[in-house]
Amino acid sequence: MTPEERISALRAEIAHHNERYYADDAPEISDADYDRLVRELGQLEVEHPEFADTESPTRQVGAGALSAAFSPVQHSVPMTSLDNAMDGDELTAWGERLGRGLDGVPAQYVCELKIDGLAMSLRYENGIFVQAATRGDGRVGEDVTANVATIASVPKSLVGAPPVLEVRGEVYLPIEAFEKLKASKEAENVARIAAGKKPDPVPVNPRNAGAGSLRQKDPSVTATRELAFWSYQLGEVQGGPEFTSHHETLEYLQQLGFPVNPEIRVVGDLDAVYSFCRHWQDHRHDLGYEIDGAVVKVDSLAQREQLGFTSRAPRWAIAFKFPPEERTTLLRAIEVSVGRTGRTTPFAVLEPVFVGGSTVGMATLHNQDQVAFKDVRPGDTVVVRKAGDVIPEVVGPVLSLRPEGLPAWEFPKSCPCPLQTELVRPEGEADTRCVEPECPFQRDQRIIYFASRGAMDIEGLGDQTVFQLSEAGLVADPGDVYSLTREQLMGLEKWGTTKADNLLAAIEGSKSRPLPRVLTSLGCKGLGPSASEGIARRFGTLDAVMSASEDELATTDGVGPIIAASIVRWFSRDPNVAMVEKLRAAGVDFGRVDVSVLPPVLAGKAVVVTGTLETFNREEAEAAIKDRGGKSPGSVSAKTFAVVVGAEPGASKLTKAEALGVPVLDEAGFRHLLETGELPA
Repeated sequence: MTPEERISALRAEIAHHNERYYADDAPEISDADYDRLVRELGQLEVEHPEFADTESPTRQVGAGALSAAFSPVQHSVPMTSLDNAMDGDELTAWGERLGRGLDGVPAQYVCELKIDGLAMSLRYENGIFVQAATRGDGRVGEDVTANVATIASVPKSLVGAPPVLEVRGEVYLPIEAFEKLKASKEAENVARIAAGKKPDPVPVNPRNAGAGSLRQKDPSVTATRELAFWSYQLGEVQGGPEFTSHHETLEYLQQLGFPVNPEIRVVGDLDAVYSFCRHWQDHRHDLGYEIDGAVVKVDSLAQREQLGFTSRAPRWAIAFKFPPEERTTLLRAIEVSVGRTGRTTPFAVLEPVFVGGSTVGMATLHNQDQVAFKDVRPGDTVVVRKAGDVIPEVVGPVLSLRPEGLPAWEFPKSCPCPLQTELVRPEGEADTRCVEPECPFQRDQRIIYFASRGAMDIEGLGDQTVFQLSEAGLVADPGDVYSLTREQLMGLEKWGTTKADNLLAAIEGSKSRPLPRVLTSLGCKGLGPSASEGIARRFGTLDAVMSASEDELATTDGVGPIIAASIVRWFSRDPNVAMVEKLRAAGVDFGRVDVSVLPPVLAGKAVVVTGTLETFNREEAEAAIKDRGGKSPGSVSAKTFAVVVGAEPGASKLTKAEALGVPVLDEAGFRHLLETGELPA
């Protein structure tokens, strides 16, 4: 393909995706894939200026054709887009361009979070809200006044406002509201599938769900979606005060009653800008809303005037884009894995794609019902999401790209292991299971889990090593791990002295793991780290746990009757008891936990500690909470009983506590809580 042909093809493809994204709220590709197309086109246009075109998507803002469902609105001041920086080098290059444009005069910057929502213009006349419009193509947007009027955080009247005030910002769907909407749609699909109907599309992310909610023809539907708004810019102003800096305009907006994001910072140089960007790249999931980057603006309005605009974007601002957490790719196949408890999990085999900071070739599909709800099929183009360290998942198909006649996927009837046992789905459960105790896939997964970081933490005993040991007949259960010898390991393919000795040393070191880790490593269904710690604190030794009754176990905080029954059932099976005795004979310590004699005044209560306390270190504070029957999770939620704040607390935890109305205690209040189990008066 010649450069001219590629440019033409890219322009047509980008125009199509603009229509799908802006006009239909039904994108076919992720933002990252779209950005790659635009960047490729921009580079080709630089290299081949003879093919320049003022109508090229690289010179346009937003959508072309607008929805016929809404009246057009002419923007008195154009709503421009932003150029992007994908890394530190591109941010530095932008800073160097600023320096040249400002004749070497230094600039001060305002750093903002890039909210993943829908750009919006709000117009007020004599303090009364009269119009809301989308960005559209930057010159003409859509009138969505009736829908925006249902958003609680948008002021309907202002005190002390000028005759004309245009405020720009972002309409977004908070994550909690998105999860509620998604759960509602999935519940509706359960009923649809039961009635023999096809499931409806389920919202794939807050941005698309928010845009779709805002552009409902019926405002009463929008009113149920719990949309919110952040303001970040002034547009047209008539008769208002004079400002010299951007941060002054934000303070003015806040004084008028507009919501302004609390994480906005004014900084003095690009190093501080980059630190802001990196911080929020690492902490983007601490917030109650989605962000996909940071926006950096020159603070001085006079310097902005000097820098001006390109055909589509201001030179004085740039968007620093975070690595994508959603991408589109081809679903090659759906296969099924078998876990240590026999649970079968469908997973997607994908055309490898870079997302969430790594290349992903497989992603979870959770269970049989989720595959049906999402209606994903081998051969589909699908949206894949990977947020931080979270396991990649398939969000859903891009139905507009589905090949005609693509058959639905059916869950297999037998286990994929060599025994081919019939799979069973117990009544009332979402999971389909292999119930054959001798299933080799379950056996291997039990050993892998036993050696994992949250259990016995045996470095070097990962998936591939376990498969190799299993195939060689050297291990049949976790107890066999402690019988391995150097000679046996040296007999395996690609094993040398160093590798064998390192694994044996790691196995030996695992013998002294504390009792909660040992309990977790057994792989008893439902017995995770939190319940294991509660049981260890309650009973003190493994032998005491083994002889405990269901009733005794069930009264342990965080356990309950289902997990208690599972534990008793696990220890009632002879092969499991034999495995425990193998561990004992091999010298595994089993640990011992001193049973707390303190009154359980915090039973059932979650207390989060943040910052540095004067008379407790972090471990001591958490132990004090747990010794009184409480929990000390690492994050704040609506279920948190109290947050204890010391010096230099985590800003995100404190902000979330205040937003949720969770009581905040100082160290004296914490001591009162430990003594009484009650909040101080």
